Amino acid sequence: MWCYLRSCWRTSWLFCLGILLHSGEAKVHTEAQPGPLYRVLGTSLSISCNVSGFASADAQKEFEFRFTGPAKKTLEINIISTSDENFAYAMYNQRVIRKEITLKHVSPNSVLFEIQSLQKGDEGEYDCSVVNSESAYDGTYNAKTLVKVIDNSLSVSSPVSTSLSYTEGGALTLTCRASSNTIQHTHLSFAWYLHKDGEDDAQPIMSLDRDFTLSPGQEFEGRYHAGLIRLDKMGEATYRLNMAQLELSDQGRIYCSAQEWIQDPDHSWYIITQKDAEEATIIVKAREVVPDTSSLVVRISTQQTALQEGQELSLSCNVDTHDQEKRFLSVAWLRGSVELARIGPTGVLSVGPEYSGREKGGELRAARTGGRDYCLILQPVRTEDQGEYFCRAWPQDRGPDGAFTHGAAQTSSPQLVSISATESGFSIEMQNSVNVNEGGRLKLTCKVDGVQGQLSVSWQHKLTSTSTTWFNNIISLSQEGVMEIEGSFRSRKVRATRPATDTFMLELDEVTPSDSGVYQCSVSEWKTNSKTHSQSQTTTVTVAPAESSVKVKLISRNTRVTVGENVELLCLVRGPRVPITLIWSLQRVASTVDNIVTLSWNGEISWSGDQHGYQMKVENRVNEVAHYLLVNGASHREAGIYQCRASVFFENVHKKLSPSNPVAVMVQNPVSKLILTSPSALTRNINSDVDIKCSVISEPSASSRYAVTWLHRQWAENKTIVSSDRDALTTQAELSNRRISMWRTRGPSFELTIRQAQISDNGSYICEVVEWLQDPRGNWYQLSPVSKITQLELIEPDNNLQLDVKEQQQLIAKEGDEVELKCNIISGAFGPSVFYKVAWLYTGRGSLITKAPVVELDHTGLLRYPKNQAPKGLQGRLRLSRPTQSSFYLVIQRAHEEDRGSYQCQVEQYQLDHEGHWQQKAADSAGPIMLTVNVAEKNLSIVKDEVELNVSSSQDFPVPCHIARQSSSESKFQVTWIWQKETETKQRPIFVWHRNGTLQDRLGEGEQLRFSHPLPNQFSVTVLKPGPENSGLYFCEVEEWLPSLSHGWRMVAVDTSGHLTVNVHSEGEAVSEPQCQSGTWIGILLPFVICSLLVIFLLVLKIYRTKDSGGKESGQSLWAEEHPLNTKPSAED
Repeated sequence: MWCYLRSCWRTSWLFCLGILLHSGEAKVHTEAQPGPLYRVLGTSLSISCNVSGFASADAQKEFEFRFTGPAKKTLEINIISTSDENFAYAMYNQRVIRKEITLKHVSPNSVLFEIQSLQKGDEGEYDCSVVNSESAYDGTYNAKTLVKVIDNSLSVSSPVSTSLSYTEGGALTLTCRASSNTIQHTHLSFAWYLHKDGEDDAQPIMSLDRDFTLSPGQEFEGRYHAGLIRLDKMGEATYRLNMAQLELSDQGRIYCSAQEWIQDPDHSWYIITQKDAEEATIIVKAREVVPDTSSLVVRISTQQTALQEGQELSLSCNVDTHDQEKRFLSVAWLRGSVELARIGPTGVLSVGPEYSGREKGGELRAARTGGRDYCLILQPVRTEDQGEYFCRAWPQDRGPDGAFTHGAAQTSSPQLVSISATESGFSIEMQNSVNVNEGGRLKLTCKVDGVQGQLSVSWQHKLTSTSTTWFNNIISLSQEGVMEIEGSFRSRKVRATRPATDTFMLELDEVTPSDSGVYQCSVSEWKTNSKTHSQSQTTTVTVAPAESSVKVKLISRNTRVTVGENVELLCLVRGPRVPITLIWSLQRVASTVDNIVTLSWNGEISWSGDQHGYQMKVENRVNEVAHYLLVNGASHREAGIYQCRASVFFENVHKKLSPSNPVAVMVQNPVSKLILTSPSALTRNINSDVDIKCSVISEPSASSRYAVTWLHRQWAENKTIVSSDRDALTTQAELSNRRISMWRTRGPSFELTIRQAQISDNGSYICEVVEWLQDPRGNWYQLSPVSKITQLELIEPDNNLQLDVKEQQQLIAKEGDEVELKCNIISGAFGPSVFYKVAWLYTGRGSLITKAPVVELDHTGLLRYPKNQAPKGLQGRLRLSRPTQSSFYLVIQRAHEEDRGSYQCQVEQYQLDHEGHWQQKAADSAGPIMLTVNVAEKNLSIVKDEVELNVSSSQDFPVPCHIARQSSSESKFQVTWIWQKETETKQRPIFVWHRNGTLQDRLGEGEQLRFSHPLPNQFSVTVLKPGPENSGLYFCEVEEWLPSLSHGWRMVAVDTSGHLTVNVHSEGEAVSEPQCQSGTWIGILLPFVICSLLVIFLLVLKIYRTKDSGGKESGQSLWAEEHPLNTKPSAED
């Protein structure tokens, strides 16, 4: 019961609490500008903050701002307060005092927080909190805004000079580039401004807002609507202003301006940065009035009178005269007395000889741009282009013959143009002088700054600094990266590199005193395949003889110590006091040189790895600097050859000096008891595997480990081929030589294996073993090496090269077939060191070609087809293959009849000697193969029946021509029927079937002859309504044609049929047939009667059986109507 009452009480309490919570809302609400806010470094930041819900709404509230950085998000730093002047922490206190950070009331319930100039450290979260002046808390009393500080990447520039001069009514064109590299989504607004003389504020000419809306300034609105002012956006970042018909009131200072906008989270747009380009002064001169109708007024003007090398010079020439549209003029531009270019009366441009090359290179252009205006453009300009320019105009009168005559010339007033070396930021820098040791490497660097286009560099050298001597080209590097070495330096070790985008480097190895002198670095800037700027710098190089350079000497009092003793090394550097970087190095036994410590020229000390056993000390003396290296408690790790290496640091380049003399520090070791055994001599065949075993037979200690090195000695030179350290890590000296390997086996034993030994493997093989022990500190040290030598002699096996067939072979092939000629080696050496050269020789049948090589496979693997008098096209159809190691097959594809002849295989055996030269060891030739190529076998046969036929004049008779056999399925036939009268001996062709399917009536009686071709091998000509004059002897003649690969279609066989003797008699005449003819008819009729009786008997028998079968389904009827019989043609047919 108690549990039930307690549960009810708890439920009621929760219900009442819920009602209280939902019956009212929090009253106080603090709100700050939402973030993140992206603001630019160095610009101002403002954050608004307001509060509502206080009972005293009109009372002024106090606010505080705190900051939390991104690195320490739990640490809040006080910035500023409206009520407490000492609220700020130290890092903000000075900025608050200097009013660089302010917090001002906008109203009793709102404030504005401002930072005048943002710093990188100002990025983070800003907390605006209101001080509660009431007794209770009800609502939110703070709000946070995240601020991101980004770099200012807005760039605004205009490539115009500071002063531009125009004539009233002329046209003005200016370009300006504005871009931003901000990764946030921003918009740019852009405007051109004109600050007129005598006015306080600049007036906008044309503007393009962030939404790409174009609008003119108030004073230029009328001219904009008249189409005289335009603002065009070209590409992503270029804005072009065009002002036609300039007015005198347009004089003043003109500039372009851009603003970068970003949209804050509250959807409002904010200008995060603004930049103006450099101002340019616009001068507009009043137009001159032409005094009379015959004179000319010539004016010259240019937008820029002060140019820099590489910029564009635009010279406008304006010619005024009466009735200009009806007159012919010639206009020329001159610099002093030198004519640059001239536009003739017909508009043809001619260029002066001094500027013809620049016109061909596209640097000079001139054209008539309007009725009175002419323009010449020179780009890029050079310093030698500066001076006074003139425009000169001549009236031209055209005669009846079309020729022009000059009138009086009028010359404009001079226009002075000054051209200076590039000041747009393009500059190069070289060191003033360089000293280098003889035999060392000269490194010259040329650093470039302020470049926008592509760069090329050229390095020159001259012996002296006098102006009378000329620079000689050393090397150049084009803008495409192509390096070209000049003159005598082609035989030198010289390189021109570009290690960085702003750096060019010249490296000259093995310099001599004759390389001293002046070196010049010439850098050119290119844009769109046009050179825009060029700068040069020189430096003096002094190559000091080796004996006059800085000397480095290393000495020591104790170089032979035992483990635990100290070693003191002294390195003396004598010479001029120049910035020196000193490196102490140690070369341990069977290892590379290791750096111990580096003392840089600026005093920095850099230890290499764990070098706790060393200490260093430097002592300055009168003529030298002493560098001490102390080895405390030497161990085997510190044993080896010590050297100190000095280098001069000059112009950020280290010039290495010769290292000091080496000093060997020896740490005494126990006497080695290592004993090795290996065979003293081995004799093996070439191409066999060779194993050389090197074994340790002495008793090793408990901690012994072994490092093994195999060396190959040839001609008194030892060459390391493979080694294994004490951890059994094997190192191959020549990675490309995979035939040599080393194995460790129990014992321990070290086995060197040479697979497929070559002649070059002859010599002595040295097994060098180093025993390693551990010192008391746990470091490994090595004992003296012990070695064993094995003399390896490799002998060659007997060469018994022999080919399989020696006697002559006969081979018959059909034209078009693939012919394979075989050449097999039945005995001979094979292996990686044995190579074969094979050649197939051809001797033509009945021709002058004798053993001409048609294809060769070199022993180096080179396949070639020698030029000779072989049949045309033969070599293009040859394919040489090697299906097995001992087989060389020659395949003739689509054999031609001209390919017949003798083919012979010749094989030579080669090997490399110890010097790497090819040596021929053996040679053999196979027997000749006589190849006969036939077009086809002659197998034409025509049916040769002899038949005598008596017909009346109303009976047609055929003359058949049946082909019994043919030579090929591709055969084509030409059939000719021939007729010989009884009373004549002359045979006359009467009809021809050509092989292309055309018919020819040779008799001329087209309606009397009928041709039929029922089957591919059957032809027939029927004589219609013959008369007695058609009697005679008839037969056919067949020509068989086959396609030949070399001769096209050719006739391969001719055959004739049997004779058909025909006697034609008139109607009603008695015909006396020969006795043999009656016997023939009897022989035909008698078998026919017997066969007919047999068929009738079989039919009757079949019908009788059908009736006896009753209800059985009858079989197929044998009546001819249902199953027509295929009649066999008779002899007459």
